[in-house]
Amino acid sequence: MSGSSRRLLGLAGLGAALLLSGCWERPPVESVQRGFRGTGMVHVANPRLEAAKVAANEAPESSPRVAVEPGTPLARDVYKNVKVLGDLDVGNFTRLMAAMTQWVSPEQGCNYCHKEGNFEDESLYTKHVARRMLQMTQTVNSKWQTHVGATGVTCYTCHRGMPVPQRIWFKDAEGLEGGVFAGWRYGQNAPARTAGLSSLPKEPFSAYLLGNGEIRVGSSKALPSEHVASIQHTEWTYALMMHFADSLGVNCTFCHNAHNFATWDGSPPTRATAWHGIRMVRALNNEYLEPLGPTYPKAALGPAGDAPKAYCATCHKGLNKPLYGAAMARDYPELLAPIPVVQRAPAQTVVPVGTITKVFFVVGRSDLAGEAIETVDSTAKSLAANPAVKVAISGYADKTGNADKNLELAKNRAFAVRDALKKGGVGEERITMRKPEFVIGGAEADARRVEIIVVE
Repeated sequence: MSGSSRRLLGLAGLGAALLLSGCWERPPVESVQRGFRGTGMVHVANPRLEAAKVAANEAPESSPRVAVEPGTPLARDVYKNVKVLGDLDVGNFTRLMAAMTQWVSPEQGCNYCHKEGNFEDESLYTKHVARRMLQMTQTVNSKWQTHVGATGVTCYTCHRGMPVPQRIWFKDAEGLEGGVFAGWRYGQNAPARTAGLSSLPKEPFSAYLLGNGEIRVGSSKALPSEHVASIQHTEWTYALMMHFADSLGVNCTFCHNAHNFATWDGSPPTRATAWHGIRMVRALNNEYLEPLGPTYPKAALGPAGDAPKAYCATCHKGLNKPLYGAAMARDYPELLAPIPVVQRAPAQTVVPVGTITKVFFVVGRSDLAGEAIETVDSTAKSLAANPAVKVAISGYADKTGNADKNLELAKNRAFAVRDALKKGGVGEERITMRKPEFVIGGAEADARRVEIIVVE
């Protein structure tokens, strides 16, 4: 073989090796020292790839805040059925609604959450979800400053002009991975971005970002006794770490001491920020996102029937600081914390006889939850302001299935509404309980309702 042939063969071999190498990327590559020299505390970045992130992570400009004059009406004085931001002045309420439309549904417009021509209507599930997301945003900004600092978050942090954030997760539906020659993959051995395209489990989030699993593989003692991690938990842990690194666009040394990942000594301050972030995401998934499951239509749920949930990538999107640290939230102080309620003397209003308030329940449940709690609380306040009014309560049941069981469920639901009204200050002598009735025809939700009817 000639010298030129050997050189060509060598170059071809080198090219093949580079192409097959999973850790190679085209130069230039830059490194930033994050600790003492020689300790391996180095962040490596490719300027070409970093530049591609800029356009996708540019914060939109905020419109000027509306000046509030004495006597400016509140949103609840001008619009009907405002349940979260009602105590915000109407000018800045309208400003925030316009901004949210651009942040979440620029193509769909207001009708994504509101029924056209009837903004007070409650029929769209997106309206109920949006309310909880507003409350969740206020919670993040007011109770989790240990993670978000003074920068805070807005709807745009996650949505980026999309009705559903691009990076969300669902529970892995066991047994749905058919057609695999070697049998069930056990949730792994298939490239997934959530695990850095590795063969690690693709869904480690249920254990650690929904459940309260301990994210630790090694024991803190020479002879481990109090903590023994299985191979499965070890793989979940490493898959979660791969997700963290991919979501923030960093390597392990961004949070860990390179010579001993387990110890906090010598770790950067970002590790404490991440610790709080894990607990924040866990709380948001359990308190806000997962409970919305019954609100969503089936098509919006995951393969296991669960609601969409958040993880690090939902907000960060490849940056260690979402939107490069742009402090959008400071331009919308109503998102920084729940708005203080403006106290007013109860208005003496006339409640017409025959007025019906409907309280809807979750399928198979007799306890008040979500919108049902708000509906009963609002009714109790109205009755407190009108002490002469008396009401009757009646539950409704579906005639299909076990009739006796359905009637018992309707009765318990009616009792739950009665007890909530009494707790809200309505005397028992003002409440009459009626016998449950069957629903004939009508919408499915009608069989899950209790009616509060003004009788005198």
